[in-house]
Amino acid sequence: MEIPIYFSQHTIQRFKEVQALLDQLDPASAPQAVIVPRSPQPESTIIVFPGSFNPPTNAHLALLEQAHQFAHSPLFSSYKDEQDPLLYAAMSKLTTDKENVERPLLLDRVILLDTVLQQHLPGTGIMLFNRGLYVEQAEAVRSSFPGVRRLFFLLGYDKIVQILDPHYYEDRTTALNTLFSLAELLVAPRGTANAVSLSDLLSQPHNQPFVQYIHELPLSSTYRDISSSRVRQHGAQHLQDIPSEVQRFMSETRAYDTPLRLKDGAEIDYYEERAKRLQVLLQNL
Repeated sequence: MEIPIYFSQHTIQRFKEVQALLDQLDPASAPQAVIVPRSPQPESTIIVFPGSFNPPTNAHLALLEQAHQFAHSPLFSSYKDEQDPLLYAAMSKLTTDKENVERPLLLDRVILLDTVLQQHLPGTGIMLFNRGLYVEQAEAVRSSFPGVRRLFFLLGYDKIVQILDPHYYEDRTTALNTLFSLAELLVAPRGTANAVSLSDLLSQPHNQPFVQYIHELPLSSTYRDISSSRVRQHGAQHLQDIPSEVQRFMSETRAYDTPLRLKDGAEIDYYEERAKRLQVLLQNL
């Protein structure tokens, strides 16, 4: 049974532009960063929110919006530049601890994220990396965009726990000194973790040298338990957690659906067939 799948010329052109950027990124090369078309050119002060965005949720949008508000708060005044900080959501061709994430295609996820941001947070760019570690991404920003003078990474509490965990390092002090010579961190609560949790973490003696580079980012409890993994696994139960553009993508592509079983026992994976069709189209352009 052949599944009819249609892509408009405009959609194909967008896929082609983004795929060309992804093809430039080699995980085996030195740290690299590129920006997706329509993104502002990174310069002065920027805030980068790395993630898999699989799929983008209302929590992702809330974090970016909160970072935008933070950039105009008194806490940020000591970092004030001649222009407002630029915001970027970011994805990597190689994501730490998530190397096996293959569905949907990274290409699809970038296009979907771009669609969501253009609708809900216009002016927010998308940055693509070839590496997954924060220090590598910081190096990529500094080498790829020399106009950037100050870099902040936006992340959830679970990520700061990993960054400060000695078990991830052979030489923790050197690694963290390198990271914080290039970037600072904005940390938002997640789950039951709150400002007290972050304060307790930073008060530990081995974390004290890095306190000045780590800043709390408040976030409403409304968004703390929203999870992309829950959306992937139980989408119908979490539609309220995702933007309408993501709902439409999930409905049209069936990216997170199990294969459809036909009466004769055969199975058809709609998203897999769609991905094959897309790859053929891109190869023929």
